[in-house]
Amino acid sequence: MSIAVRSFAKINLGLKIGPARADGFHELRTIYQTIALYDVVRVEVQRGSGIEIRCNDPRVPLDESNTCYQAAERVLKAAKASAKIIVQIDKRLPVQGGLGAGSSNAVATMLGLERALGTELAAEDKMLIAAEIGSDVPLFLIGGTVLGIGRGEEVYPLPDLPGMHLVIVTPPISVSTPKAFAQWDKLVAREAELTGAGAAGTINKFSQAVDAWLKERVFSQAVSASGPASGVPAMGGDRAETPLLDLVRAGIENDFERVVFPEYPDLREVKRVLEREGARYASLSGSGSTVYGLFPSGEEAQAAAARMCASGHAAVATTTLTREEYWKEVARG
Repeated sequence: MSIAVRSFAKINLGLKIGPARADGFHELRTIYQTIALYDVVRVEVQRGSGIEIRCNDPRVPLDESNTCYQAAERVLKAAKASAKIIVQIDKRLPVQGGLGAGSSNAVATMLGLERALGTELAAEDKMLIAAEIGSDVPLFLIGGTVLGIGRGEEVYPLPDLPGMHLVIVTPPISVSTPKAFAQWDKLVAREAELTGAGAAGTINKFSQAVDAWLKERVFSQAVSASGPASGVPAMGGDRAETPLLDLVRAGIENDFERVVFPEYPDLREVKRVLEREGARYASLSGSGSTVYGLFPSGEEAQAAAARMCASGHAAVATTTLTREEYWKEVARG
């Protein structure tokens, strides 16, 4: 019998790129937020040995480069177990869209394999395995609203933001993250020649904005004070402004937009369409190609997604997931 685990997506609420590190990665600051879109990963343990990956999407690699393969291999080693592992990925999320689908699939494989083997690895061991596989894999071992620093793999749970309604749009464009980082480095170098400042300045500004927001809006008052827990708080007026909009006003943006949008103008246009459709905030997620918009209500998000689909955009309405909701849904399989 296979173990089914829901593998949820994430968006980035702001992303600042710092200087390149000695290990070749860039220093990052971001806030991850899990959302209710998901793949389904099924893990089966049989007699024998080896790892077999199956997927309904031909674009997904089935060899050792697959994150699920890497997760299964590491879990078997950590658990000191020997078996034949079959991982079936029911792909519903974009393969390369900035939603962290492959990373989420890896964590779903870890969790499913633990259950199938009847074992449970220590939390710190799972976090180490996740960080080895990819920079945004560890966030899926926390869920909800998560602060990511380092190269994105050093994660800290934040008090959950109130539920938000979103429209997710993923155009059929493949954005190369390594290329986007290279373009960012060139942009920073050009700006440094003109101003004498580099990426360190932008990341320090971002860190200061995050710190100020956390102190003022998260740690100093309960998130629930911003609105009813059962729905999205109103986005007008003084008292009911959402913490996300406070964060946006503090200057939190996705740096990748500065290099990805000039390369792919269609993505910039998607952001503009979301704003015209009524999104209070729209942004690229990760390096793209997914662009999301935050809407005041579920009805408005559904209507906007329907209009965008009718005009040829691959749009879908969804919601964010708090940490408690995330783990409840993951367990449903």
